[in-house]
Formats: sequence, structure tokens, C-alpha cells
Amino acid sequence: MPKRIIYWFRNDLRLHDNEGFLKAIQDADEVIPMYVFDTRQFEQIDPLGIPKTGTFRAKFLLESVQNLRDNLRKKGANLVIRIGKPEVVISEFARDLDVTAIYTAKEATQEETDVETSLSKKLKVDNIDFEVFWGSTLYHPRDLPFWVSRLPTVFTEFRKAVEGQSVIRPIFQEPVALRIPEGLEFGKMPEIYELILFSQLPEADQRAVLAFKGGETEALHRLHHYLWETGLIKSYKETRNGLLGADYSSKFSPWLALGCLSPRQIYEEIKKYEAKNGANDSTYWLIFELIWRDYFRFVALRYGTRLFKTSGIQYNLELRWNHRRELFDKWVNGQTGVPFIDANMRELQRTGFMSNRGRQNVASFLAKDLMVDWTWGAAYFESQLIDYDVCSNWGNWNYVAGVGNDPRENRYFNILTQATRYDAKGEYVKTWLPELAAVPAESVHKVWTLTPEAQSEYNVQLGEKYPLPIVETDKWSRK
Repeated sequence: MPKRIIYWFRNDLRLHDNEGFLKAIQDADEVIPMYVFDTRQFEQIDPLGIPKTGTFRAKFLLESVQNLRDNLRKKGANLVIRIGKPEVVISEFARDLDVTAIYTAKEATQEETDVETSLSKKLKVDNIDFEVFWGSTLYHPRDLPFWVSRLPTVFTEFRKAVEGQSVIRPIFQEPVALRIPEGLEFGKMPEIYELILFSQLPEADQRAVLAFKGGETEALHRLHHYLWETGLIKSYKETRNGLLGADYSSKFSPWLALGCLSPRQIYEEIKKYEAKNGANDSTYWLIFELIWRDYFRFVALRYGTRLFKTSGIQYNLELRWNHRRELFDKWVNGQTGVPFIDANMRELQRTGFMSNRGRQNVASFLAKDLMVDWTWGAAYFESQLIDYDVCSNWGNWNYVAGVGNDPRENRYFNILTQATRYDAKGEYVKTWLPELAAVPAESVHKVWTLTPEAQSEYNVQLGEKYPLPIVETDKWSRK
């Protein structure tokens, strides 16, 4: 009987630099590539009543899985697709097909590792091996100059240590071909309404920074575009805080989140680019951002479920949060009366994406100005963002809320200062808040200061066409 291995794809939806998948092909006579849409990932988040995976995320995921299937077909294989609980679906499937082992990518956080544990237990009953492979970071955990349990509490210490003492492993080559058993029932791709009840594919908004499409093929195209076709990487550090357009930043994050793109593949391409065109602060800064991404993943490994509690990884029980749903809903819907916040929240609501600069500001506003439970904000981002990454999302929210890794106590974003610095002409705000289109640039970020006469002149009636601020705004001017 041939040795059969199921390779269970998770957040590693790619063929390049995929150690576990390549190892399965090397170890087995026949490999069965498999993906299971975990129904729990589409349930409602209590008490917010929003789906854990919203429509933008679901669309990007469906595209990514379909692209994986297409790329496997080009190699004479296919992808088995099922819907359900992976630990149940895969164990039953493995038993029916006399599978020898299950290989998969190792995850870092509780929900995902609980599934791994549950599947492993079910497989032991049938004497089926279960093996996991780490492949989501630049630096492998085994190559760190310290135990994860001794992870530095400040990012800069972590970065200096790994840059000085660790080595980034080379990428694994894409498999040439693979053998699959005959007679498999591969299953059909689900429709979005089968995953999220009463949902449909979201419509594209022409104001979106990029028409994001899921999958490894698009990911590698974007990487090639950003480095080689345009050379945009050479100015990344100067443009990365932009708000409008496709190319102010790399936009790799959605593909990184689902593993359509390997961080080490990005690293190797940057090194090739530097060898040909020279290195500068910008080429380094993109690697710097990937190291931040690594850090949040290792933070999740070290602190476990503390990452998801209101007290955060600091276990800070002194901070008090409110649960005023009316404030949270105004934040979600871009109705706070603070233009820079509202513009960012409307972009997120209508496209599933928001700039890094925007994320920091809206998170600070919810946690520090409204004092609303920051975990609500993190959960909303989880539902909405196409580039949702559990470790980066919750790690960043810990950071901004003041309960995470931050050497600076009580970090606070002055929203007015940030707005006038990063959107000096008001172009971003006016793009997403067309009701403020006629307001001059010098007033658009503090529209609450307009006199009744000015409101009439610029066709803005505060409290009617655009809401009054839900916070006291003088503090930003005083600071």
C-alpha cells in the first residue's frame, strides 16, 4: 500500500517556500492537498453581533483558496475542499483513505493550536502521525538567540538581538510535481453565503487604494511590481505613511496574512534588488517591518491568551474600559464628528483596508479618547480587515491601548496633529467624507470650529449633514 500523507493547508496558501508541503511530497508516495473552511471562523462575535470573518476577508480567502487549487492543477494535482471543523473532517477523511500522516503549518495562538491538539488526539486513535512545520516568520523560533519564554519585552532589544545573532534561513523551492491518489472527491468551492449567512460578495469601491485579489499568483505579481517594475521600494520609508493610492506602501500584508506570500521570499527579493540597485534606508525599512511582524508572532507564543484579554500582556488591571455601544457604533460607522477618524473608518467599512497610519489613530481614539474596551476594536478589525493577522492585529491593539509592548508609558495620538501632518491638504478626508468637500483645507480637520455662516457657505450643517464631535476637542489644540 502506498504511503499517503494529507497536507492540510491553513494560513500558508502557497506553493513557494512551503517546507511542510515540500516535505510531504518527499516523504510520501501520494500526497493529498486539503483545505477545510472552519465554520467557527464565520460565526458571530459576541456581544458585538458581527461575523468573525466579514465579507471582505471571506472574499479574499475564497480567491486565495481558489488560486491555490488552480496552481495545484497546473502541477497535475488538485485541492480537496471541505466545510466543517477541521479536526473532525480531516480525521474522518484520513481514516477512510488509510492515510499514514497529516502534515501542516504550525500556528501560534489559542484557537488554532486547540484545533491542532484536538486533531492530533483523534489521529492517535487510528495510529496516524501528525507533524507541524513553522513557516510564518523571517526568523525561525529555533534560531532566536533566546528562548521564546525569555523574549525581550521591548521590540528594539529583540530586533538588535536577532539582527546581530540570528540568520534568516533560505527559502524552500516550489515542488515540480506531485502524485495524488485516484478517485478522490475534491469538493466544490463554497459560495460566500454558505460561509456567512445572508451575505453576498461586497461591491468594489472605486476609492479603494487597490483592487486586492487573493492568491499566491497575485501576491508574487505585487512583489514583482513593487520591487522590479516600479522600484517603489527605494522610497518606501518616505511614502509609507501615505493615505491615498496603491503605491504609498507595499500592500503585501493581505497576502502575508493568509500565507499566499512568504516573508522570506520578500526578504530574498529585497536582497536581490539591493545587490543590483544598491541598499538604502527604505529597502532596510521593509525588512524592519517584517521583523516587527515576527516580534508580534513570538509575543503571541510567549503570552498566550493574555494577548486577547482587556488587561493585555501587561496584565494591567488598573485601566478601566466602558462598554457604551452607542460610542462604539459611531466609531464603526465613521460618525464620530472627527473627520480624520471618520474618513479612516469609512474606508475600512467600504473596502476592508486602512493605512497603518489610520489604524494607529482610530485605535488610539477608541481606546484613549472614548475609553471603549479596546478588545471590541480589535474584534471589529478581525472581522473587517482583509489583511487580518491574529498576532499583528492583537499585538498592535495591545500596544496602542497601553497594555502591551511599549517602552513609552501612556502613548497617545493627538488626532488633530496627526491629521494636519499626514493629510495637510485634506485630500484623504474629502475622498471619504464628500459632505466636507467644500470646506477649506485649513478647516476641514477641525470642522467643528466653523461658524454658522461658514457652515452655510461650505454647505455643512453640523449635527445634520455631518455630526458634532462626540469628544471634547480643545485638548488637541492645547497639546
